Amino acid sequence: MATRPDMIDLLELDPDFVRDPYPVYARLRAKGPVHHVLTPDRQDVWLVVGHEACRTAFTDPRLSRDWRRSGDIGRIINTGQDDPALAHMLMTEPPDHTRLRRLVASGFTHRRIEALAPRIQEITDGLLDAMEALPERRADLVDAFAFPLPMTVICELLGVPELDRAAFRGWSNEMVARTSPEAEAAAYAEMPGYLVELIGAKRAAPGDDLLSGMIHAVDEGGDRLSPEELIGMCVLLLIAGHETTVNMIGGGMRALFAHPDQLADLRADPGLVEGAIEEMLRYDGPVETSTDRLALEDVEMGGVVIPAGSAVLIVMADADRDPARFADPDRFDIRRDARGHIAFGHGLHHCLGAPLARLEGRIAFRSLLARFPGLTSDADEAGLAWVPGMLIRGVRELPVRW
Repeated sequence: MATRPDMIDLLELDPDFVRDPYPVYARLRAKGPVHHVLTPDRQDVWLVVGHEACRTAFTDPRLSRDWRRSGDIGRIINTGQDDPALAHMLMTEPPDHTRLRRLVASGFTHRRIEALAPRIQEITDGLLDAMEALPERRADLVDAFAFPLPMTVICELLGVPELDRAAFRGWSNEMVARTSPEAEAAAYAEMPGYLVELIGAKRAAPGDDLLSGMIHAVDEGGDRLSPEELIGMCVLLLIAGHETTVNMIGGGMRALFAHPDQLADLRADPGLVEGAIEEMLRYDGPVETSTDRLALEDVEMGGVVIPAGSAVLIVMADADRDPARFADPDRFDIRRDARGHIAFGHGLHHCLGAPLARLEGRIAFRSLLARFPGLTSDADEAGLAWVPGMLIRGVRELPVRW
């Protein structure tokens, strides 16, 4: 018989949940795949844990991302229902999702992504040159390398001017992990206003960039992105185009520092980097949970009923630590076959930019470890500032020395 369990306060289960949520997720998974919880930022949601349950939830049409049509967007984001920043494919379902993804997918083909490699290497080398010139031989790896690399790449790909990138960092941080409801609302108000001007400039003088391509893209049926959709897709690509890689680099280096035998193996054999990246994504990936799904009706999973209208989070971080899918899942092993992880999601919302993140990761780790063979952590783990919330998993800074 299906049940409706009491709500669990995640911080009562473990006050250290934000820094290390994995033990709590494992305890929940042992009891079943679905749990009603109060999150650290006091949101009332339902969690789906376990590899198989998470994969199933990603493809369940009753768990929708279309909050703009089917739910109150104010429950999950501090902005209005008609905010153009939300007019993108991550906030839609088919057929709208299919249409929007088709109109931008040409910018993320394998050939186009691989063609970026020389420029990504050039950006990487420039950032490492700047680090190497520091006389104190210390730096915050996030600020000096992990953030500016993917931010520069995605801004160049879209055609965002150099001087505007600092503002984008602030807006993006608030949109994925708000510091306050007021700061989040300000970000959603300011970013679309800037993009209206940028899109207008690109219409008047198009360049060889993705935004110019999206403005003028027309499919076989004559369809194109509306002005609102152009804003929404820019917001999505700018945020998703760097947040994953920033935290993949930071989280990957934290894992390597914590496992010096694995770090030594990767330094000795850079050819292990592709497998190492997949293990980093599995072991402590940059996206902890999915974005909120909306239960369109009562949904029964694992003997538990998720009531219609509920917000649902699919916990990819736990799925990839499930012993039913990965042997000895809490062990970090860069030689493991980590294929099958869902760090980039699953189903029709699987991350369009995953190949770009992997390419940036390969170049970043190879170059960083080659340039600084003595690179080591300079951090007090207990004092690190973590990204708030449960969407992005990462630290705000990662002090290193070499």
